[in-house]
Formats: sequence, C-alpha cells, structure tokens
Amino acid sequence: MNTKEEVMLQIKDTLVSLDLAERFFCCDLDTCLGQCCIEGDAGAPITEEERLKLEQVLPLIKNDLLPRALKEIEENGVSYVDEEGDLVTSIIDGKNCVFSTYAPGGKCLCAIEKAFREGKTDFRKPASCYLYPVRLTSYPTFTAVNYHRWNICRCAELLGRKNNIRLYKFLKGPLTDYFGKEWYEELEMACDAYLEQYGE
Repeated sequence: MNTKEEVMLQIKDTLVSLDLAERFFCCDLDTCLGQCCIEGDAGAPITEEERLKLEQVLPLIKNDLLPRALKEIEENGVSYVDEEGDLVTSIIDGKNCVFSTYAPGGKCLCAIEKAFREGKTDFRKPASCYLYPVRLTSYPTFTAVNYHRWNICRCAELLGRKNNIRLYKFLKGPLTDYFGKEWYEELEMACDAYLEQYGE
C-alpha cells in the first residue's frame, strides 16, 4: 500500500495523482456555463485517430456550430499543431473550441457529445475532453494521470464537496471507458484504502 509520503498511486502501467482520491469534484455546468470549452490558449489535445473521427462526424453537427467556426474548419481544418507541438482541436477568437454549441442562457455545450446523446454517432468526444479535469501524459514506460486545477472549475470543487463526490468517483465512467473496468476497480480500491487511512 502507498504511504502518505508517496505522491502517486501505481495502477498497472499508470501513475495516478493522489488528487484523484483527495479532491472533491462534480461539474456544475449551471454555474460555469461550460467555460472549459471556451477559455484557454489552445484547443483540446487529440490523437490522429480522433482527428479522423472529428472529420467523419462533422456533417452531423454542422448545423449546431457557429458560422465562424465552420469558416475556420473550412479554411484550416478541424485541428492544428499548437506551440508545444501537440495536435489540438481548432479554435476561434483565440480560445473558443470550434465544436462548441450554445444552449439558451449562454450555456456552452459540446456539439459532438450532443450528437452522441441524440444517437447520431458512436463517438462521444475526444478523450482529453471526456476525461477532463484529468490530463494524461505519456512517457516511455508509464502514463501519468493528473488533475488539472483551473480557477473556472472552483464551482465544481465546491459542488463535489457539498455532495461528497471525490474526483475518482465523478470520473468513473470516463476512466473505465478509457482504461478498462479492471483498471478502474484497482484504482477505486487503492483510493478507498488511501482515504480510509488518510482521508478527511
């Protein structure tokens, strides 16, 4: 069992930040209005496979996209390589993801996930979006699983604490889909054991 001094949990070939066990989190879309799809200086990280998926789903979601987002996609594609050399989704206005759509009241939603929920596609959205606020960093021998803290998600931390939902519990679906059921069950046991010993 990991001790308090250790800063990560080892789950198979991943090292998981203790933030997933310690932090409370539950998206509060009514408060933040989906700012994670708007703010930032680059698009969402994607793989080459996901880039192809985005191109395939585009005809299904065109009617939900902003006119200037469609123009950006037509002129420069669904993705670009950012300053750090990562492939990311295209953006407009220097920040807004081109796949954003808006509901009444100004709430920002993902047009891809909207199509997924409507049964139009089996592609929910890029993994980096589905797993957020967790970020993955791949190394030659392991993958680091970390919590990306951002001031716009403060309301999610407060709602998570209010409802007693830890980050690893909130992300059960995304983490299971990405890493597999066995991986998540091992993470859950490790987090539960850690909290039993060191939790608040």
